[in-house]
Amino acid sequence: MVVLNRIYTRTGDDGTTALGSGERRRKSDVRIAAYGTVDECNAAIGMARLHAAAESPKLDAMLGRIQNDLFDLGADLATPPAEGEAEGSRLRMVQAQVDRLEREIDELNADLSPLRSFVLPGGTPAAAHLHLARTVCRRAERLMVDLKVGHGEAVSAAAVGYANRLSDFLFVASRHCNHLKDGDVLWVPGKNR
Repeated sequence: MVVLNRIYTRTGDDGTTALGSGERRRKSDVRIAAYGTVDECNAAIGMARLHAAAESPKLDAMLGRIQNDLFDLGADLATPPAEGEAEGSRLRMVQAQVDRLEREIDELNADLSPLRSFVLPGGTPAAAHLHLARTVCRRAERLMVDLKVGHGEAVSAAAVGYANRLSDFLFVASRHCNHLKDGDVLWVPGKNR
């Protein structure tokens, strides 16, 4: 259980922050950037939900579950695995969360026509916000991969898989919202030459 009685602590005034393990890292550290970007994605999804709730209650419920998952993902990233850590001793992303996203992508995609061009970010307000959330999610995924591959730190396959699948979900969700109205805004190569 998390209890926050006091919001400011002044401990980060030196440019560091604490991981879930208690270890302090620079606020510019790739791990901090990764879970900070996950938080940014969550906020963008919150903005999308302001519009999606009225357009598609089913999608809004999915997005609510995703927002909770993103806190799980942030907790996973904020607490690097300790040497000899027992399975289940910390909150970690699991494959079942990735699998649920895949099922929901398939459910939303079932009514959509195949794409014949790239989609421009836009359309309905919900779709535009979902496209923004998708790009933030992709940035979080790139940071997670950099943390794992470029910096040699532990990031679980389920965590990276979730971020990858979530960006796919957000793309399909944006198409779902546009499908309920006037359809996607498609890229026309060379249109304005």
